[in-house]
Amino acid sequence: MTATTHRVWKFGDNVNTDVIYSGRYTYTITERSEMAQYAMEDLDPAFAKKAQSGDVIVAGRNWGNGSSREQAVIALVELGIKAIIAESFARIYYRNAINEGLLMIQCPEAVPYIESGDEVLIDVENATLTVGERSFSFPRLPESVQKIVQAGGLISYLKQTYHET
Repeated sequence: MTATTHRVWKFGDNVNTDVIYSGRYTYTITERSEMAQYAMEDLDPAFAKKAQSGDVIVAGRNWGNGSSREQAVIALVELGIKAIIAESFARIYYRNAINEGLLMIQCPEAVPYIESGDEVLIDVENATLTVGERSFSFPRLPESVQKIVQAGGLISYLKQTYHET
């Protein structure tokens, strides 16, 4: 994975899955591409219209807590969000994100220095984030996680892996 620069959307602590993708759509919208238009609707109604493919989300503590609905990840992936950088993640959301190929970076030291509209350089191979003149290290992602994210999710990774053998 090469280092890439992304525009930031910043949110606070305890952003739960019902705010990321409202439960009122959970059983009525089944098309992945349609889910994107409702991403973050209750927190920032303009988010889905203004977010661009390649953007990242920076958040505080406990991103993705609440119910384990996969749509809260799928809506962001379909919108083109490339990564979430947070102080901490809810465990089930983190796993769902990796399954969908959404890069999750835990770097609590960086969060206070990143604001909406900033650009952040993410270097997964060297496990660093750079915003402005500041660089921050984050725990190196296991190679298996890097491969899953690079493939676009677990299903894609497995198809690629078993198709090649």
